[in-house]
Amino acid sequence: MAAMLQPQIILLKEGTDTSQGKAQLLSNINACTVVADCVRTTLGPRGMDKLIHDEKGSTTISNDGATIMKLLDIVHPAAKILVDIAKSQDSEVGDGTTTVVLLAGEFLREAKPYIEEGVHPQNLIRSYRTASYLAIEKIKELAVSIEGKSLEEKKSLLARCAATTLSSKLIGGEKEFFAEMVVDAVIAIGDEDRLNMIGIKKVQGGNMRDSFLVNGVAFKKTFSYAGFEQQPKKFVNPKILLLNIELELKSEKENAEISGAKVVLSRLAIGDLATQYFADRDIFCAGRVTEEDLQRVAAATGGTVQTSVNNIIDEVLGSCEIFEEKQVGNERYNIFSGCPSGRTATIVLRGGADQFIEEAERSLHDAIMIVRRAMKNSTVAAGGGAIDMEISRYLRQHARTIAGKSQLFINSYAKALEVIPRQLCENAGFDATDVLNKLRQKHALPSGEGAPYGVDINTGGIADSFANFVWEPSVVKINAINAATEAACLILSVDETVKNPKSESAQGEAAAGAMGRGRGGAAFRGRGRGMRRR
Repeated sequence: MAAMLQPQIILLKEGTDTSQGKAQLLSNINACTVVADCVRTTLGPRGMDKLIHDEKGSTTISNDGATIMKLLDIVHPAAKILVDIAKSQDSEVGDGTTTVVLLAGEFLREAKPYIEEGVHPQNLIRSYRTASYLAIEKIKELAVSIEGKSLEEKKSLLARCAATTLSSKLIGGEKEFFAEMVVDAVIAIGDEDRLNMIGIKKVQGGNMRDSFLVNGVAFKKTFSYAGFEQQPKKFVNPKILLLNIELELKSEKENAEISGAKVVLSRLAIGDLATQYFADRDIFCAGRVTEEDLQRVAAATGGTVQTSVNNIIDEVLGSCEIFEEKQVGNERYNIFSGCPSGRTATIVLRGGADQFIEEAERSLHDAIMIVRRAMKNSTVAAGGGAIDMEISRYLRQHARTIAGKSQLFINSYAKALEVIPRQLCENAGFDATDVLNKLRQKHALPSGEGAPYGVDINTGGIADSFANFVWEPSVVKINAINAATEAACLILSVDETVKNPKSESAQGEAAAGAMGRGRGGAAFRGRGRGMRRR
């Protein structure tokens, strides 16, 4: 009898929480749609901003999808995947972070009724992947290349891409002004891949139009000693010496004055005697320059950072056309312009509130990334929801040629893509159903002339996005559809969540260890007084 009893197998620790099956899958889908709803209203030129207040008391005002997702501190394990795709879109392309979260949420929302009816998730995943592949191929087919244009034409096309990105940001009112600045900055660094070669410095005060671009490097005046005031604050064609050593009392007598450098920068401190020494010889010096700024000066001026002041040769010195120290708002700035290598640029941002300048910086980061991507992958597509509507129409048409359930799934995928133009309308206060009907009718024209038509934010109707210069690099859309489909398929493939309990034994051991350490300490002190440890 005993032999016939089945042994009980305990696989997971007591207190483990497991949830599985359809209910778990639906719970994950619901969590992701809630996250998508958080950023839904931030999409497009009329998108609203979110004010996020953290436990440290700092507030952030932003409508950048990636920034909001990072700050939301999401704890649901499935919903965290949406945070990851927003981050990946931000680092890969720089823009379209809200789009990618919104699309992933909508793909899952469309999948939900099928899951409730008992459709196997793998069938959905297969169809979604097919639809994603078809959508990306269609984008590549519709994209227009800007290759082979003259520099002036290219600059004007890139400025339009940047303006489209900035139109949905807080600084959208000055999008033309900043778009031009961003294009000049990106062209200034040329083929340089390091994004930190474009510096953004924030100075409170003034208005946005007081912002300016330096074709070179600008940084805030560093801490300096009294002798600093006697130093010249402007040089024409100076030689620049970059150091990574501390210039204190010992170093003065061996300082390489013979090198002919007129501007001396060091990552470490320059003492009061050294400052006075330089002032007496009409040399400008700045100590404690940040690593990033020093590297940018090195890249711009062609100088090399030295770790000794002995035997300095001409080859290690940098140069620039003009060096000057200038008052910007309430701050003093050291500005190196007309640098020979021209591989750096600095945007000095002005504005009122701190939060405003912070958001302006995030907006410019997006625009810079977009222009860089557009330069490398030189194809653009129509924005304003036009490309989404065209892919949606194409997928619906394609679905009719497929027999079986996957026809329904591809249709749902196509419907999900309409969330972009729909949300653009809702955020602008227009009748989304009315606008979408007009768009569907326009895109259904057999001639294909309706393909570039998207939402007209100004009139509440529809307009040719291409003719209105509402453009976005096709790589933004391709990456967004890829990442959103990947995330939706990943969430649909999860059918069980296992939550491990905090190990009580581990907690007990930790507590015992702490007590033991306490006792050991007491015993040790006792031995110091001649006591013996038992």
